[in-house]
Amino acid sequence: MPIPNPADLTGTYALVTGGSRGIGRGIALRLAEAGAHVAINYLRNRAAAEDTVRSIESMGGKGVAFKANVGEHEQIEKMFEALKKEFPRLDILVSNAASGVLKPAMELTLKHWRWTMDINAGSLLSLTHEALTMMEEHGGKIIAVSSLGAVRALPHYTVIGASKAALESLVRHLAAELGPKRINVNAVSAGIVETDALKFFPNREEMVLTTLRRSPAKHLVTPQDVADVVLFLCSPLASMIQGQTITVDGGYSIVA
Repeated sequence: MPIPNPADLTGTYALVTGGSRGIGRGIALRLAEAGAHVAINYLRNRAAAEDTVRSIESMGGKGVAFKANVGEHEQIEKMFEALKKEFPRLDILVSNAASGVLKPAMELTLKHWRWTMDINAGSLLSLTHEALTMMEEHGGKIIAVSSLGAVRALPHYTVIGASKAALESLVRHLAAELGPKRINVNAVSAGIVETDALKFFPNREEMVLTTLRRSPAKHLVTPQDVADVVLFLCSPLASMIQGQTITVDGGYSIVA
């Protein structure tokens, strides 16, 4: 008798914010490969979003894209109104969309702080509020994408790091509250990932070289590496993992 594939997500419904490019796209496509119908959210690049939807549908699932700034609760509400017309329920929510300001701490303003906090941390609370209306009856999986800057001081990363630390704390509190509803809430913390976002770091070359030199894996993390861990957290194998942050960095953070 064949053993069931625990990573088979056939017939499930997922939403991935920031799912048109980079890590988000990698996660969306990995879930689609496993059989899920996947909705993605994007903010600016419609062409990239449409390309990701086509890729999802080429794997046999339903794909749909919604434009919204997840830093604004009203736009999240409208996105879920549209989502409910496309999907009968929601099994998986991946809060991946992120933004921020790369500046030394003393050059940051309250505007920088609020923008970054609202998108990177506050959005998870708003997304969870809305997702609960589509998950509460049957349970589900909620996964946030964090970074090593949540626990390490990195150049120019002050407000983004603070927002990721807040995100990981929120994951723990949501996990404690939603666990009785059969909803697992966890985070995946990625190391340096080679995506378009990396080019905005003023010290990009130094970051890459340092990672390659120090990491036991001797190569950068890929979006697929992060997506594989997200897939695991969406599977029954992770049913007793709750409120945790799993680091995917090739061992970089364990080296002194």
